[in-house]
Amino acid sequence: MSAHVFSNTGVMLGRSIRHVTRSMDTIITVTIMPIAFMLLFRYVFGGAIQAGTGNYTNYLMPGILLIAISSGISYTGFRLFNDMQSGIFERFHSMPIARSAVLWGHVLTSVVSNAISVVVIIAVGLLMGFRTSTGVLEWLAVAAILALFTLALTWVAMIAGLAASSTDGATAFSYPLIFLPFLSSAFVPTATMPGPVRAFAENQPVTSIVNAIRALFDQQPVGTDIWIALGWCAGILVVAYAFAMRVYRRKIA
Repeated sequence: MSAHVFSNTGVMLGRSIRHVTRSMDTIITVTIMPIAFMLLFRYVFGGAIQAGTGNYTNYLMPGILLIAISSGISYTGFRLFNDMQSGIFERFHSMPIARSAVLWGHVLTSVVSNAISVVVIIAVGLLMGFRTSTGVLEWLAVAAILALFTLALTWVAMIAGLAASSTDGATAFSYPLIFLPFLSSAFVPTATMPGPVRAFAENQPVTSIVNAIRALFDQQPVGTDIWIALGWCAGILVVAYAFAMRVYRRKIA
């Protein structure tokens, strides 16, 4: 049974990847906005922001990566919604195919396309002065956090794509997610924020994720941030997956 599911998921993944490669403007659009934010904060606001670091590009990088992923997963919800409306799911369900494979194909495509965006943004960051001497293990830890973050948000996108009644509804959920890094430690230290804003910023998932990635890039002790970050990502993933599958079963019943 497991081999059957994996095989079907591979077929669905290949289908979704082909759709993405035929519309590369999606990846380009998702990548341009975070790069624009990085340019804006680095060269316009950077001189006025006291982040307590000599390299503000290094300080920015974790938050920019999370913005890129939050933006990218909106297209996953959009593609899923289009599949639901086109009737292709009904055709798939008439075949001897694992039903969960249809969703997993979209999810894994999101991981691949967002990974491409992350690599491009890091490359641009290197041109802008991003520097790190972190080792292989630290890079793997960063990759694991970003992959888990992508999986968690993509399953949130699955819920939106399945439940939406319009294309706007399938993508609108991503806007609050893109905004969250601005209310975190992504661009300025939380200590500079007013009391209520600081309390929110220090207790929302993006701050822990940003702090953990930043510490890994700087080869500093990550403390409890990495466990809090992984806990947030894993918790969101489990809840979103369970809810998405429940909505999906109702849709195909």
